Amino acid sequence: MTNFYETVLTVLKTDERFVAEDGTFLRNAVYEAAMKMDDRLIRLLLANEETSSRFFVDVDGVKVFDKVGFAWVINNRQFLPDSYTRFKNKIGLADENGDLISTSGKVELVFPYKDCVLEGGQTLEEQKRQEVFYNQSLAPDEVDRLLFPKIFCNATRYSTDGETAAEEFLPTDNMVIKGNNLLSLATLIRNYEGQVKCIYIDPPYNTGKKNSFGYNDCFNHSTWLSFMKTRLEYARRLLSLDGCILIQTDDKEQAYLKVLCDEIFGAEQYETTFFVQVRFTNKTLAEDSTLHKVMETVHVYSKKHEAFRINKIKEQYSLDKFCWEIRELGEPKTIEVGGKTVDIFTNGKYEIIKVEPHIDGLKETWATGSLIRQGGTAAEFLAKYLIDRKKEDGLKVLYKVYNMGEDGLGFRYILGPQKESAFRGKFYSGVPLGIKNEVRTGVYDKEKPVPNLIYNYLSSEGDFGNCRNEGGVDIEGGKKPEQLIKFFLDYFSDEEDLVLDFFGGSGTTAAVAHKMNRRYITCEQMDNQIDMILSRLSVIQHPRCSRSFLYSSN
Repeated sequence: MTNFYETVLTVLKTDERFVAEDGTFLRNAVYEAAMKMDDRLIRLLLANEETSSRFFVDVDGVKVFDKVGFAWVINNRQFLPDSYTRFKNKIGLADENGDLISTSGKVELVFPYKDCVLEGGQTLEEQKRQEVFYNQSLAPDEVDRLLFPKIFCNATRYSTDGETAAEEFLPTDNMVIKGNNLLSLATLIRNYEGQVKCIYIDPPYNTGKKNSFGYNDCFNHSTWLSFMKTRLEYARRLLSLDGCILIQTDDKEQAYLKVLCDEIFGAEQYETTFFVQVRFTNKTLAEDSTLHKVMETVHVYSKKHEAFRINKIKEQYSLDKFCWEIRELGEPKTIEVGGKTVDIFTNGKYEIIKVEPHIDGLKETWATGSLIRQGGTAAEFLAKYLIDRKKEDGLKVLYKVYNMGEDGLGFRYILGPQKESAFRGKFYSGVPLGIKNEVRTGVYDKEKPVPNLIYNYLSSEGDFGNCRNEGGVDIEGGKKPEQLIKFFLDYFSDEEDLVLDFFGGSGTTAAVAHKMNRRYITCEQMDNQIDMILSRLSVIQHPRCSRSFLYSSN
């Protein structure tokens, strides 16, 4: 029986408008004709019994053309007989015509007040004040005045010599800014655009609780996004070309926050999301809690992915597993298999001995899983050519396969199955020749990938639940431990780099940056938080952090 798709194609090709001179079927021409309810196309489809019954509905004796259903068919993945889905071979959201909206270049996250600037002013006396939204199109003058660079005033320099009035700002100064963080960011652009290596922020979470995001209106969700949008736009401008931003939040806003960041920083600059355990699973729940939330997320975006680099974990190359030696006790049988010369040592003609680990020792590895699928490896060679030889060569056979390996030996020892029912074996390899000399001299460091799952810090000074007095200040729960910030700054910054936190809070980021010999700027507008930051930074005594810091207001 003729396939339905072949029938449609045959019918459509009878119209010369839908076929190019070289015989190519012009799918787009058909689609445009269908959307315009072209009379010639409709008559063509009505003339064929199959296409007429499939694409037309009888309404009181009148044939009504189902152009949407017809469009689905002709926009089929390949318009071939074996295509059983009307969807294209890409995953994504589509419009009513079946076209992927990601290809339109017009896709964006839309929310009320997106075209507005939310000042977000809040001090202890102004908590939960009624906020004003400045529309960028309707009130450009007000927006310009709001974001015009301000003057930092009342600056005090804190140093080992005590407190003194600061008469100037130096490029190397650390800064604690009291004031609205949006106004601070707009002002910092003047002197620090493109200079910040790492931004870490822990913004209000919009949980609806008394200590969360404090701006109340009927669009609380979109208000939070508006609040973040303008600030993130300035944050991007402040980042250096190789810099990055880390934004910590909970599950209430993290999904929309990521989409917003995709739009501001570019989806291609998304680097990873850290999942941070912030409380114990067995911690007693509050009486009004149903779900026990133990994880938070930290989205990481770079300014430019190609320039982005991290300080990976480095560890000395371990020889602990190179603790095997193989002795050949008898003459082998030599064969050619799989394009390689192989010596076969049957059981009793070799000895495998465990010894103290050393640079010339061998490492034992099971040839299983993904190793078998890696072309040119001992595991693949065993699976393809040696496993099935157990009936011919016997069990517990040692194969010496020449011209294999990167350890300079020129061969690889492979141990076949140890029992009849086994279908796997082992291979033995030495320290790779490319790093052997570096291991001998002790200069080789092995880099490890950065894990994106961060477990709770269980020591009393680092635990999320037990760090309320960390840094000599007392604050309610929710403060991030210094160990967590150190974890991030270790990976994403170096000494003398500039670090920014424009949701200063109790000053954890500034304190850690100070101890790690990073330059830093932090912004905070709550009076009680400023007191904590100044107190916390003033008592830091560390051999690498003798530099002073400035406290000012905008």
